[in-house]
Amino acid sequence: MLHQLSVQNRRAAAAAAGILALAALGSNAPVHAASYGTPTISLSASYLSGAVGATGDPVVSVTVAQSGADVSALTVAASASSKSSVAGTSDVTVTGTGATRTLSVAAHARGYTDLTIKVAGLGGKTATKKLSYAASAAVQNSSDTRYVTGSSDASAAVDVGGGYAVVADDESNVLRLHNLAVSGAPVRTWDVASKLGVSKEIDIEGAARVGNTVYWTGSLGNNKDGEYKADRNTVFTTTVTGSGASTQLTVGGKYSKLRDDLVAWDEANDDRYGFAAGTEDGQAPKQIDGFNVEGLEFAPGSTSTAYIGFRAPLVPPKSGGKALIVPVTNFDKVAGSGAKAVFGTPIELDLGGLTIRDIRKNAANQYLIVAGSWEADDNSDPYALYSWDGVAGHAPVKRTSLPTTDPGGWEAVVSVPDLTASGTRAQVITDAGAADLYGDGTEAKDLEHAEWKKSRATWFTVGG
Repeated sequence: MLHQLSVQNRRAAAAAAGILALAALGSNAPVHAASYGTPTISLSASYLSGAVGATGDPVVSVTVAQSGADVSALTVAASASSKSSVAGTSDVTVTGTGATRTLSVAAHARGYTDLTIKVAGLGGKTATKKLSYAASAAVQNSSDTRYVTGSSDASAAVDVGGGYAVVADDESNVLRLHNLAVSGAPVRTWDVASKLGVSKEIDIEGAARVGNTVYWTGSLGNNKDGEYKADRNTVFTTTVTGSGASTQLTVGGKYSKLRDDLVAWDEANDDRYGFAAGTEDGQAPKQIDGFNVEGLEFAPGSTSTAYIGFRAPLVPPKSGGKALIVPVTNFDKVAGSGAKAVFGTPIELDLGGLTIRDIRKNAANQYLIVAGSWEADDNSDPYALYSWDGVAGHAPVKRTSLPTTDPGGWEAVVSVPDLTASGTRAQVITDAGAADLYGDGTEAKDLEHAEWKKSRATWFTVGG
C-alpha cells in the first residue's frame, strides 16, 4: 500500500512537473506584436493669423486618431517652421489629450511661416499637416485688443448680447456674428445679397438697432472712381431672434432711393450742402465736398426718426468745418416698407474739423461718435471719440483721442456704456482693408486667404 501510494505520488509529481515545464515553455514562446495603423491628423483651418504680443489670438482644432491605439497615447507638436523668426516650433502650444486638441501660436515678428504639425502614434508611426501662419505687428493697447478674422473691412457693428456682435463689411454683403471676447472667425454668417436683389456691394457703413429690428445703410455715394453704383443706394432691415451665440437674422424690407431723396431735398433748400454736385459722375465720395454716409442712429427716445451721419461733406467744405447729420423722420417706414423719405432740420456738430465715421447711443440716450477725417487715405489722420446727448444745438464733448500709429481706420462702436460712470469702456473696431498687415505690400482686402484678413477691436475708457 505504501509502495502504491509512493508510485502514485511520483506520477503526480511528474505530471505536475510536466505542466510546469510546458507553462515555462509557453511563457518563453513568441507572441504576435500589437498592430497599429498609420495615425491621421486634420486641422480645423489650414491658415491662421496672429499678432505679436496679442492676447486671445485665434486657435486651431487638431483632430487625431490611430487604429489599434488609445487616442490619449498620441502626441501632437510642431516639428518644423519655415521661418522661425516669425514663430518657431517652441512657440506652438498644443493642449488636450483627446481626439481633438487645441493649437495656438505665439508670434515673435511680423511675417509668414509654414508650420509642420506632427502626430506621433504607437509603433513609431507618424503623420503631419501644414499650417500656414501669418503674424501682424504688435499694436498699442494689445491686451485690450481682439481681432475679427474672415474679413478686413469692418464698417458697422450691432451688439446682440453676451459679448457677441453682428459686424458688417463694406467690401461685401455678408453680415458676420463674432464673439468679441476672443479673436477668431465668425461663428455664423448671412449673405444678404440675394434676399435684397443686389449683385454688387452695398458698401454697408451704418447700422442702428431698435428692439429686434436692425436698420442698415449703404454709403449712398459713388464708388472711389466716381461712378454711380445703384446697389450702394440701399437701406434695409434685418430682424433679430435669439441672442449671443444663438443669434439669427432674417432680412426684412429695403429702400433704394434714399440718396435720390436727399439730393432732391437739398436742391429744394438752395443746394445748402451741395449734394447734387457731390453725387455727379466722376465725383469721388470721400472729398471735403463729396457725398458719403457712414453713420446711422435713432434720435433720442424715437423709433422713427433716424440720424444720417455724413463722412462727407464737411460743412462748410474747408478746414475747421462741422460734421453733418440729416434726420429722416420716417426712417422706420423708409427702410421697412419703402416709403419716400421725409427730412427734419439738419444738425451741424463741431467735432474739431472731423466728420462722422459712426454714431451709436444707449438706452439712456447717451451717444458716442467716432470722429475721423473725410479723406480716403486717412488712417494716420486724427480720430477721436465724442459724447453727445442727441439734441440739436447741444455741443458734443471730446472723450478721448484714438491711436493712429497702427494699421486701420476706426470705424464702428459696438455699444455705449453709461458715460456718467467713471472708468466705463467702449469697444471700437477698425477697417483694416487698406493696411499692409504682414509686411509684404499686400492690402488686407486683397489677401488670398480669408483667415488672414482681419479687423481690430479695442476697448477704450470713455466714462466719467
